Amino acid sequence: MRKLLSALVYTAALLGAISGPVQAAPDGIEELLTGEMRKLQVLEDPKALDTGLLWEDGGGTASLGDYAGKWVVLNFWAVWCAPCREEMPTLAALQAAREGEDFAVVTLASGPNAPEKVAQFLEEEGAAALPHFRDPKSAQARGAAVFGLPVTLIVDPEGREVARLIGGADWNAEEAHAVYDAFMAEGS
Repeated sequence: MRKLLSALVYTAALLGAISGPVQAAPDGIEELLTGEMRKLQVLEDPKALDTGLLWEDGGGTASLGDYAGKWVVLNFWAVWCAPCREEMPTLAALQAAREGEDFAVVTLASGPNAPEKVAQFLEEEGAAALPHFRDPKSAQARGAAVFGLPVTLIVDPEGREVARLIGGADWNAEEAHAVYDAFMAEGS
């Protein structure tokens, strides 16, 4: 029994040494947190998110799991939210700038946002081409501890939150791109 326990402990230690600790924060990220990215809260360890919760769109459902393998900027917003209106065009510009990469911008209208109001809002803000979904019961928001709007999460390819920004921001600013590049280079 003692040999079996020793073998298990040794194997666990070896596997831990091979894979190394899981870190969310790329080296030197603090130096990149300038401008509006100063508000970005980078997590020391990635936080698992529920990738199976279903979101609604005009033709069916989707989930965070559908974006596995991609870096995701996941924006929680609502049609009544003034800062959301200001930042939505920057999210659309970010998606256009990074199109074709292993990167996606996803907007999730949290709470009772009528589908026609969501479409109208996005059209008015020049963001109708963004992937957009509704979370009418705020299940994803509650699960991610989102209690105000807007909140934007940076999600790694494994579906884990690595950073969050509470409030509005220019998501297409030079300093924001530097942050995405650092995360993507590090591979989390």
